[in-house]
Amino acid sequence: MTELVEDFYGVYLLYNLSEKYKGKVYIGFTVDPNRRINQHNKGVRYGGARKTSYKGPWEMVLIIHGFPNEISALRFEWAWQNPIKSRRLRNIAPKKAREKTYDYTLRVLSEMLRTGPWKRLPLTIRWLNEKYARDFPATLAPPFHMPIVYGPVTSKKLPPKTRLETIPEIFTIEQCFRCHSIIGEDDLMMCVNPKCDIKCHIVCFSEYFFCDSNDFVPIEGDCPSCKAHLLWGDLVRKKKGCYKDLAENDDYEVNF
Repeated sequence: MTELVEDFYGVYLLYNLSEKYKGKVYIGFTVDPNRRINQHNKGVRYGGARKTSYKGPWEMVLIIHGFPNEISALRFEWAWQNPIKSRRLRNIAPKKAREKTYDYTLRVLSEMLRTGPWKRLPLTIRWLNEKYARDFPATLAPPFHMPIVYGPVTSKKLPPKTRLETIPEIFTIEQCFRCHSIIGEDDLMMCVNPKCDIKCHIVCFSEYFFCDSNDFVPIEGDCPSCKAHLLWGDLVRKKKGCYKDLAENDDYEVNF
């Protein structure tokens, strides 16, 4: 089943299927993975990259998405393409003589997902084709708040809000659980526990998570209302409209 993701920013990995170039890889950024793979396979005249033009067919086998914006994703893309040049990845051993390029690329990725600032982001690791999937070594497993999922994905671009849509309705005023002041629509964050009706400012929710943490970006914490143990990434995904069925799940641990 294809998953629909709004405000999509992804960094993908292509794998070459041709006899002449088989095994070669390409790393790129996209906001629309389905359109992008078509461009790569059609060639540079149709928007594909010069490095992939007329060397296909290519298959998009893996994509990392959940970046907060385009700049964040592009920085990840550059570091993944240039691990030797990136100052954050100097600890990664260079490619071994007999190591396949594909395996080396995945080894670099596993290190990146455990390196700041990326290890703090609510990223999703998506294998688009299970045939090419690899298990991450136990010592290089992604942070627990980054889910590993399988299957196709479709991006949905949200239309820009009109002026009327940006005017708050007087009957939908919400009060913050923590600071008790009014919450604007863009600053509203809610618990993913379907039985909890808490509403907070994003900053107030994050400050509550920071009560027992020294992390630069919140990762996990307990809801100040229902005490359910939450992942910050799940809160962000719900706010963005991703994982719309999350509220139907009733498997959150509540510590009364």
